[in-house]
Amino acid sequence: MVDIATRVWNHKWKIDPIVRSLIDTDFYKLLMCQSIFRNKPDTTVEFSLINRSSKVRLADLIDEGELREQLDHVRSLSLTRGESTWLRGNTFYGKRQMFRSDFMEWFEGMRLPAYHLEKRDGQFELTFEGRWPEVMLWEIPALAVLMELRSRAVLHDMGRFELQVLYARGMTRLWEKIERLRGIEGLKIADFGTRRRHGFLWQDWCVQAMQEGLGNKFIGTSNCLIAKNRDVEAIGTNAHELPMVYSALADTDEELRQAPYRVLADWQEEHEGNLRIILPDTYGTEGFLKNAPDWLAGWTGIRIDSGDPATGAETAIRWWQDRGEDPTKKLVIFSDGLDVDTIEALYARFTGRVKVSFGWGTMLTNDFRGLVEGDALAPFSLVCKAQSANGRPTVKLSDNPAKAMGPKDEIERYKRVFGVGEQKVQEVLV
Repeated sequence: MVDIATRVWNHKWKIDPIVRSLIDTDFYKLLMCQSIFRNKPDTTVEFSLINRSSKVRLADLIDEGELREQLDHVRSLSLTRGESTWLRGNTFYGKRQMFRSDFMEWFEGMRLPAYHLEKRDGQFELTFEGRWPEVMLWEIPALAVLMELRSRAVLHDMGRFELQVLYARGMTRLWEKIERLRGIEGLKIADFGTRRRHGFLWQDWCVQAMQEGLGNKFIGTSNCLIAKNRDVEAIGTNAHELPMVYSALADTDEELRQAPYRVLADWQEEHEGNLRIILPDTYGTEGFLKNAPDWLAGWTGIRIDSGDPATGAETAIRWWQDRGEDPTKKLVIFSDGLDVDTIEALYARFTGRVKVSFGWGTMLTNDFRGLVEGDALAPFSLVCKAQSANGRPTVKLSDNPAKAMGPKDEIERYKRVFGVGEQKVQEVLV
């Protein structure tokens, strides 16, 4: 096991790459990429960095030259033979050859496209534009680079002993969480913490701690590289990116209304009945389920990723019941803003009523709250989202209006088309 404190102490070289592999990314990015490669390969998209926690002035903390070096290094990466073999030959979700040969041939020759970087008002404006299958693969490495450069900046002046104590305290905090989770009979939990992790080595340590501490309660990680290296399941399905871009491409209100379902029809065809998890909240869960075609009720489950998680799960249960489905045979995956208290409460409320699983993110892989003076390592909300498709703006409404994005007039149009009424604003912490 790597001595993280010593590694952090020794990282001050000209270039110490943060992202060293194209599969140091979330599994759902590759699954979505294959679907996009098949269905929308020539769509032009623009992704942009969004710092929802504007009080964290990233451009004041991070040296622009170092950021450019890290991003340039990511552009130099390609799949290794071992990584390609793992993707081509491994079994994912019980299916051999999840990734088609034509997609793999393209991916093996792919390099990430150019980026555009500027500084403004203490923040970085970082954008990526080009063909959708290529540009989308910037999201996770871009976030990982910025999050770890922020960590490095905060830790830069710490001494060896101070770093050792910091990481000892962080490890103790996580282990105490694991000990609490260990007591939940029947728990199923995965690592979803790649995008806002403290650093790669820390995420890798967290996964190893979960493996040892939780045994078969720990079902895998969203991070492909760690899944490969640690011989655990790669976990993931799809994300808001798909309906956001499909919707932006719609020419009429009716096409817009049907776009989120067209996404899932393409997804079902792509994966031949596997990976049937609905993400319903892009334009409001209530409206999505109310107008959903009957065939979607037969899918395996739902991921709850915004708004009040208990309300989202209750809405899903009522929908399944109304559609003649047995909720006890359905899976609800909670994945938004989780920590141990929330996990315990949600499990207690819904176990026995549905199958329950958790995708634990930032508070697994980046909980250093209160461990550094001024709380300078506290996690914050940094995202990289699709902003336009073929020149048209994208929109996300979410079940939490604090996470909404897009031009104001388009947000109002989408609310009208999807019948979104009053929503309760919840603080976005991570």
